[in-house]
Amino acid sequence: MSEPPYLTYSRYLKERHGCTVYRVAVDAGFSCPNRTGGRAGAGCSYCDADGSRAPYLSRNEPRFPVGCTGTDGLPVDAGSLERQVSEAISFYRRTHGDGEYILYFQAYSNTNAPVEALRRVYDAGLAMASFRGLNVATRPDCLDEEKADLLASYRERGLEVWVELGLQSADDATLRRIGRGHTAADFERAFDMLRRRELKIAVHLIFGLPGEGLDEILRTMRVLARLRPDGVKIHNLHVPTGTVIASEYQKGELAVPSPQRHLEYVIAAIEHLPPETVIMRLTCDTPAERLAAPREFWSKERFLSSLEKEMRARGSRQGRLFGPSIR
Repeated sequence: MSEPPYLTYSRYLKERHGCTVYRVAVDAGFSCPNRTGGRAGAGCSYCDADGSRAPYLSRNEPRFPVGCTGTDGLPVDAGSLERQVSEAISFYRRTHGDGEYILYFQAYSNTNAPVEALRRVYDAGLAMASFRGLNVATRPDCLDEEKADLLASYRERGLEVWVELGLQSADDATLRRIGRGHTAADFERAFDMLRRRELKIAVHLIFGLPGEGLDEILRTMRVLARLRPDGVKIHNLHVPTGTVIASEYQKGELAVPSPQRHLEYVIAAIEHLPPETVIMRLTCDTPAERLAAPREFWSKERFLSSLEKEMRARGSRQGRLFGPSIR
């Protein structure tokens, strides 16, 4: 079976590590500066109470607010972290067989704590299994030089280290509209900080944000094409229940892109990205019980199948418009 006309994450991992590699996603108890501290608010307009927490993680795991720790000095109970790692690895072995693993700190902003607290959390998680790599998801305004040095220290231990950096849009008006709490310039400063340390950088984007269509999305893609990120995660706009954006949706103030429109956005985006950028995700998967809209969207499998078929029919491929067109 031929590969899709873009660089998938699974293909990258097999080529990089020579075997099948799975990510073990954990919630280590971090929060977000948009929810705690000086800004203390509802967070980004599209973010619900579970943040970017993996859907399969139990809501019953104990969490502590940032600034507090359990008796072991970790933001989350060490037993909880160990349970999450053990259950995820057991699941992969049961359903997929043997493989290697990457530890993925996914939920909320995983550099939103003092450096020594971060070191304790990362070290504790990495000690729970034999991991090939460390992935840390965070925000541009939760990084500084000291934290970037800490992340780089794990690369020096022989781990492949990725930092997943939330941008969503490179348009400052959109970032204000959705309450992101940082600017595009903040993102570029954080990106440069990580790039100087030769860390792998994946950028998170949302297509279909309020006020954004294809033109705005392509402006964001031109910014990324210039920066040449190692990876991207693209999400179609989801409207979780109980969020600010859900209220706006109910009032008719925004529309949510259909699967066909999202497919067009994704094809255009992929064509503008460098051929070596890893396409790590192309759709969102908020659980149905937490989702106000879209109520009817293609399954991930159907979307990826339709995307590949349409790209081949058009003669489209990743990087087709990368190069002089990005100036």
